[in-house]
Amino acid sequence: MNATPAGNMPEDRHWLSFRIGEQLYAARLADVSEVIRDDELTPVPGAAADLLGVRHLRGRIVPVMDGRRRLGLPAQPAADPLAVRIVMLAHAGQPLGLKVDAVGELLCSDGLEIAPPPPGRARRAGDPVSGVLPWQDGFVALLDARRLYRLDGDDGDVA
Repeated sequence: MNATPAGNMPEDRHWLSFRIGEQLYAARLADVSEVIRDDELTPVPGAAADLLGVRHLRGRIVPVMDGRRRLGLPAQPAADPLAVRIVMLAHAGQPLGLKVDAVGELLCSDGLEIAPPPPGRARRAGDPVSGVLPWQDGFVALLDARRLYRLDGDDGDVA
């Protein structure tokens, strides 16, 4: 069974991988606008715990989320602070930065079966992991930008 969304477009085959902690994740390449270095953020009082703050990027104010907190991982410093990046995503015209420990390679899911998320993850409300892709000796957790942004109808707001 293929767990990819309906209307599997050719660009849905390509994913940008990145590491958060020991786990490899990926976002659809079509949703990635760019990858930038980690930089100073302006905190937002009263924001969700996983929102690190906002940053100015070419005249736009962009919210930046902590990938660890958003994905329910324990807080810990990155193994290599110089490798930390912010993956800039754009979904439905809304920009969002996701802080990751390191950016990996481009992946192509051609000929690979995308499986549903592990049973424990599927029970978490609003979990952004939409499926898993077998990769090398493990798997890559595939992120759904709509759920990452919390656009599943919870409150309609990004971050």
